[in-house]
Amino acid sequence: MKSKEVREKFIKFFVSYPRNHKEISPAPLILENDPTTLFTSSGMQPLVPYLMGKSHPLGKRLVDSQPSIRTVDIDEVGDNRHLTFFEMLGNWSLGDYFKKEQLPWILDFFTKDLGLSQEKLWVSVFEGNDQVPKDEESAEIWKKLGIPDSRIYFYDAKKNWWSRTGSPDEMPIGEIGGPDSEIFYDFGKELKLHENSPFKNEECHPNCDCGRYMEIGNSVFMQYKKIGENKLEELPQKNVDFGGGLERIAAVVNGDPDIYKSDLFIGLINELERNSNAKYEDKKRDFRIIVDHIKASVFLVANGIVPSNKQHGYVIRRLLRRSAIKMHKIGAVKNIIETSRKVANQVVDTYKDRYLKDNNALDISVEIGDEVNKFSGVLDKGIKLIDKLINEGRKIDSDLAFDLFQTYGFPLEATEEYLESYGKRFTVEDKIKYDDRFRKHQEISRTTSAGIFKGGLADQSPEVIRLHTATHLLLAALRKVLGEHIVQKGQNITKDRSRFDFPHTQKLTDEEIKQVENLINDIVSKNLPVNFNIMPKNEAENTGAIHAFNEKYADTVKVYFVGDVLENAFSKEFCGGPHVTSTSEIGRVRIIKQDKVGSDIIRIYLVVE
Repeated sequence: MKSKEVREKFIKFFVSYPRNHKEISPAPLILENDPTTLFTSSGMQPLVPYLMGKSHPLGKRLVDSQPSIRTVDIDEVGDNRHLTFFEMLGNWSLGDYFKKEQLPWILDFFTKDLGLSQEKLWVSVFEGNDQVPKDEESAEIWKKLGIPDSRIYFYDAKKNWWSRTGSPDEMPIGEIGGPDSEIFYDFGKELKLHENSPFKNEECHPNCDCGRYMEIGNSVFMQYKKIGENKLEELPQKNVDFGGGLERIAAVVNGDPDIYKSDLFIGLINELERNSNAKYEDKKRDFRIIVDHIKASVFLVANGIVPSNKQHGYVIRRLLRRSAIKMHKIGAVKNIIETSRKVANQVVDTYKDRYLKDNNALDISVEIGDEVNKFSGVLDKGIKLIDKLINEGRKIDSDLAFDLFQTYGFPLEATEEYLESYGKRFTVEDKIKYDDRFRKHQEISRTTSAGIFKGGLADQSPEVIRLHTATHLLLAALRKVLGEHIVQKGQNITKDRSRFDFPHTQKLTDEEIKQVENLINDIVSKNLPVNFNIMPKNEAENTGAIHAFNEKYADTVKVYFVGDVLENAFSKEFCGGPHVTSTSEIGRVRIIKQDKVGSDIIRIYLVVE
């Protein structure tokens, strides 16, 4: 069964009677109104306001497939199941149904719609703590559904509690979360994941990391909010937040514990084999890291992010550098840049019918290739330096290895792997010294970025709302001044400014910037109302409302417009909000900066005063 069919079956299952969910559009990978997190890492992230009680325009039952980036797992990529970029199938109850409906439904989906054997399914539930009781209710439901006691496991909050930031102790004040019930597929202890690595022969359990069990779904009972140190309170409504990785579910349906053998990866693997001196079966970990990292980078570039040393751009840079090192290892050293471009093209080809159908494969592959080209020089410098020192009879110790990492971005594993070609290895003492220095480096990095990577709610402050509406006016004004080829290619809004990316061959002239500013400020001064209509998608498209062409929308959408009536509004755009109620609330708008950030991509910085 193809991954596309698994995705379609899931959406259809929850949309159909008696479940009657509404399909919602996936959110962008970079949330425009959430400066507290780098990427959309789960389907629930854009739905936080609705999980907390706000009314959703499509109702209380929702379903979607959400592309996600999860950098916390980056060091685990290389096994059979972890990914940086993945799709999360999700269904939600916003204060409607709860455990007694959700658990039977998801079991029906896995066993009846996908044909999985119930005998292969194990489940876990929350064992309780001093604030939240043991989840006996979920355990009893599973038993009535035919899951025996022997396949039901209770775990603590480290395993069976879900929030964007971890267990209750790790949640910041204001964060929401709840106990969960996970479903695992048992491949059997006789199966081997890779050479010389069988599953445990002795007794293990669903959350054992040997690889025998694969988590395929997690029903979170999102009903708590942290309000103080060691203090939770119940939300006004009890919610269900289900997430299941499409790549994992597709692998299980096809009876293979290796998600990289699915149709979402096989084209990438084949392309890599054609352009290297190795085969996947011989170098699985290296191949997995390369194709995962390039896939994630392609999606980030498609979302308007370019490699850099800052925030989102640095993630692409780190991913592509790591993949370049692995390509060098598998023998793609002579054509490492071209190989990166070809694998990137395969990613676009794999997803062109859903997420990347309006993206230019050439533009993306050129951006990927250019970044790898920059690092290939770094890679060469590191290898040449090691060669030189060894030929001089000097020892390659922990200090040199860390200097290579800090100066060139040359990681320890690359240094170790290259030293092995000389028959040399680091001593245990060297590794301990390196690890000590690296930990100190990480602590500094974590302290610097704690506010960015540590969850938090989407920012709906007055400043952000004003800038959000101003950015709608910016897009409309740019289209009037430069032409209708102007569309959103990337956006990020903080309390201080709005950053907006769009396709254009050159920077704006001073006169064009003045025209854009004057158009926006004229609309602001007219004190026009900001309204919205909820309507069928095809009807909304016929109004001329602007929307992101690389996003999939539900059948019913929300159109925000600036003016008295939609038909002749200055700005009309598919959007979920929030916005000001009239343009006079925005304040005077000023463009403070513009950059050319990629192949025919212009970035504008806008403020309100």
